[in-house]
Formats: sequence, C-alpha cells, structure tokens
Amino acid sequence: MKQELEEQQDFVKEVTKMSDDFDRWYTEVVRKAEMADWSGVRGMMVVRPYGWAMWEAIMRAFDDMIKESGHENWAFPLLIPREFLMKEAEHIEGFAPEVAWVTKAGGRMEELEDPLAIRPTSETIIGAIIRRYIQSYRDLPKLTNQWNSVVRWEMRSRLFLRSREFWWQEGHTFHASAKEAIEEADLILRYYRSIAEDWLAVPVLAGKKSPAETFPGAVHTLTIEGLMRDGLALQMRTSHYFGQNFANAYDISFSNRENERELCHSTSWGMSTRLVGAVVMGHGDDSGLIVPPKVAPIQVAVVPIFRDDAGRSKVEAFIDGWAPQLKAAGIRFRVDWRDERPGDKYAHWELKGVPLRLNVGGRDADAGQVEMVDRLTREKVAVPVAGIAARLSAELEGFQKKLFERALKFQRDNTFELETLDEVIAHYREKGGFVWASWCGDTDEEARIKTESGGVTIRVIDEETKPSGKCLVCGEPAKFRVALAKAY
Repeated sequence: MKQELEEQQDFVKEVTKMSDDFDRWYTEVVRKAEMADWSGVRGMMVVRPYGWAMWEAIMRAFDDMIKESGHENWAFPLLIPREFLMKEAEHIEGFAPEVAWVTKAGGRMEELEDPLAIRPTSETIIGAIIRRYIQSYRDLPKLTNQWNSVVRWEMRSRLFLRSREFWWQEGHTFHASAKEAIEEADLILRYYRSIAEDWLAVPVLAGKKSPAETFPGAVHTLTIEGLMRDGLALQMRTSHYFGQNFANAYDISFSNRENERELCHSTSWGMSTRLVGAVVMGHGDDSGLIVPPKVAPIQVAVVPIFRDDAGRSKVEAFIDGWAPQLKAAGIRFRVDWRDERPGDKYAHWELKGVPLRLNVGGRDADAGQVEMVDRLTREKVAVPVAGIAARLSAELEGFQKKLFERALKFQRDNTFELETLDEVIAHYREKGGFVWASWCGDTDEEARIKTESGGVTIRVIDEETKPSGKCLVCGEPAKFRVALAKAY
C-alpha cells in the first residue's frame, strides 16, 4: 500500500526514460496517459476511459470472432461454493494461494455456514451448472463464454499486468469427442493470435506449454507469447484442453448415439485486460504510448493553432468544413480546443500514443491543407483537405502495418539459438529476448533450467519443427524444440 500511495503523489511532468527504469516508465505512462490508476483498495485498479476504450475495441473484435463460430455469451455467479472448488483437487491446488473468500454477510455480519469463493476463474461453477443443460449428444457442443471480472489475491500488483481484480472473457466449452474439443482449443488460439498480431500489432510465438507451465487440471495448454521492449516475454493468452477431467469431477455426461452415458470433453480459454498492458510495453517509447490504430480510442488528434478570437474563428470554420468527412469515414478523431499551448498539446497526444496528429493554423486554412504528424516516425507532411478522409484512412492502415513490422523486427533481433544450459545462463546475465534450444522433455531437466538460470522458463514448445542436436541440460537426444525466456 505504501508504494501505491507514493505513486499517487505528484510526479514529474516528463516520463522516465524506458532505458533508465522500464518498470517506472511503464507505471508512469499508464497513469499519465489516463489509462488506469490505483483505486485505494490494495492491489485493485480502476480502469479509466482511455484504457477501457482499448479493452472495448479488443472485446468487440473477439466477440465477433466467437459469435461467428457459434459461441454464446452467458453470465454466471460471482460467488462459488467451497464444495464446487474442492471437487477438482488439482485445479483448486493451483489457485488456492490466490482465492479470496466471503465468510460473513448481512447487516449483522453473520458467519456463513459454508464460505463462498470470489471467482478466480469459473470452471467449477460452470461445470456444476452446465450439466443441467446437457442430456444428449444433440445438446453438444455447448459453447459458452462470459465477460466478467475475477479476483486473484496477487502479492505483487502491477497495473493491467497483475491486479487483484481484472477483467476478461472466459470461454468454457463441452464436446462429444476429444477430437472436437482439441480442435476447439486450437481454433481459439488462432483467434487469440489474430487479436495479438492483426489488432494489437504484437507478433507472438504460438504453441504448447510444457508440463510445468500447463494450467492446473488441463491435459494440455496452448499459448501465445509476446516479447516486450524490455526483453521479457508476456503470456498474452492461453487455451486449455481438459480432456474429461472436469466432466468426471462434475459428472457432466450425455447419452451418445448408442444411448450410452459418456463424459464430455471440455476446454477453457481466457483473454484479459493484460492485453492493454501489452500495447504499452510492446510499442511504447520514451515519449509514452504508441497505440495501434485498430484499437486506438482516438486515431487522429486535431490541434488548432491561433493567437486571437479572429484566428480561432478562421481555423474553426476551416476544420468544420472537412471534419464531417472523417466522421462519415468512421475515423475516431478529437479536436483539441483546450486552453493550452500547442506544444503542450503535442506532448499530450504523443504521450497518449495517438497515431496521427493534424496541426491546423491560419496559413493552413488559407492553403487548404493541414500538417500531418506520424506518431511512429514523427514525419511532418502537408496534406490537402480535398479527399482527406481517404488519405487518413490509408495512413492509419499503413501505420498499423508499420507498427507490426517494427515489433516483428524487434522480436527477430532479440531471438537467439543456443545449445547448452551454460550458454543460456550466460546469455540471460546480459540480455533478454527469446532463446530457441533443444530439450529432452524431462520435467527434472525443465526445473533445472529455471533454477540455474535465475527464472528462465520454457515459454513455448514448437510442435511443428523437429529438434536437432541434444538436450541443452543433459545432453541426451532432444525430443522438443522450445523457446526460453524470462517472463512477467
């Protein structure tokens, strides 16, 4: 709490340089760009409109994807009976340290006979409820999703990345066969990759988690991993195949075509407000945010420049002449009439990462043009207002591509191939990034990697590429090609 209170005090106007202190830079950018702040409840954040608008754009994109493939949104309870959690031992063991409990309720604060968990995730209560609606193979697949918040009692909190309450979607699906459930988990991972790369412009590695990193209770976990600009990996989203584990714990069964009872095969998958943090850490610079146009709350900031009332009237009339074109084209723009100096407005919109800025003065009005500034390159170009909507739409599309290419170059420049654990240890003393290596698949050897390297873990197993050479730890023939990294 002391750290959070100190962060809420006045701070310097300039943002700390990323290279000087990445963690401080990140927190300052999130707060100064008006994305989120601490709420006053330890470890719990308030998401401000600018940050929430980015999350809304992500939500809309993903919601469209899953509805197109037949998924439906539900709403399930916040509070989960203790007995529901305890039915799946491996699952609750993985979450036990993070579960918050309600033990008293009512005006007299009476003790509850059975404590209720505030959902850390909803597999257990959904499993207990969904069995009512599955009787026959005709009821399958059951493709559910919900948009909600969950509570996990994190010991170390960071805005968007690890707050005790965060917002997400959690999908839970039930199928008649293992094949269908596995295909479902694969499909959702492709959707997540599209969100990361096509919408957030963050290139990712995609593949299967190692046994030590697999979600509690799952048969296997699929993941996408992005590389942030400090060289640490961020697990951006996961999709899990549970086999019949949860169905067995909650007796989720159906009558198959032979009229025999059979357990369902299930999946779960989730995407959270952590992705908003990925936008900050994946693209930002010393001046603040750089926001991909597809999720930018404001794609174009218009800064009027004038000295007196007559100058303002002239510029205002000029802007009013072409601004409706932007609205009609679906461009999200803001005309900044605040009583501030133009230079302060430039810095404000740079901090907030708006892709394009249009500077408009009296001379621009006379010339029938605006000065366009690209947030990524900072290039200044005179743009005629004739056909301005089409020009800006093209510029925004190009910006999205350039931002992805910039991030992809960063990823490639910080991806390495190493052969031994000693090389990995030496590498991470000096650098970050991804390291591809070969691994025998032994869980003890995986544990040695983490212990001896100071926290490096297997982030992704590449199942499409056969490993060459020997295991980086023991020197035995390798079974897997894996990507290693230090991660958030």
